[in-house]
Amino acid sequence: MLASIQKVEDHYFARFERQLQHSVEEVWAMLTDNEKLSKWFSELRVKDLRKGGIILFDMQDGTFEEMEITELEMYSVLEFTWAEDKVRFELYKENDGCLLILNETINKMTNHTPKDLAGWHVCLDVISALLDGRTIESRKEEWEKWYEKYIQLTERYM
Repeated sequence: MLASIQKVEDHYFARFERQLQHSVEEVWAMLTDNEKLSKWFSELRVKDLRKGGIILFDMQDGTFEEMEITELEMYSVLEFTWAEDKVRFELYKENDGCLLILNETINKMTNHTPKDLAGWHVCLDVISALLDGRTIESRKEEWEKWYEKYIQLTERYM
């Protein structure tokens, strides 16, 4: 399912939801355990898991972008800076697993926004697949499919 986008004052919120048949603890590990994190987002690495701590983004050129953890509630909330934006993961325990919500606060819609949104969409699908013991054969093909849909979704905000 596509993310929803909402304009609030001078910025936007993109919201993704995934119902997962796995415990909050299992999903939290996918977000915070570097070994598991690298399987769905190889450029990310948690350096210091605490509010004010750092997540590193490997720029693939020998440099790293430091992203500050702006909110952290163990097994519940992980929020960090994403350039001028913010990314926030929330986990909610449910009877048959958990609800994973990803909110991205977007300060300015650009031509790059649909690329990021498609990327997050595929990342969440990969997390779900990995937890289920499946693999997504071509992340690039998945991304291309979703990218077109996110271009259409964001056009009205450009």
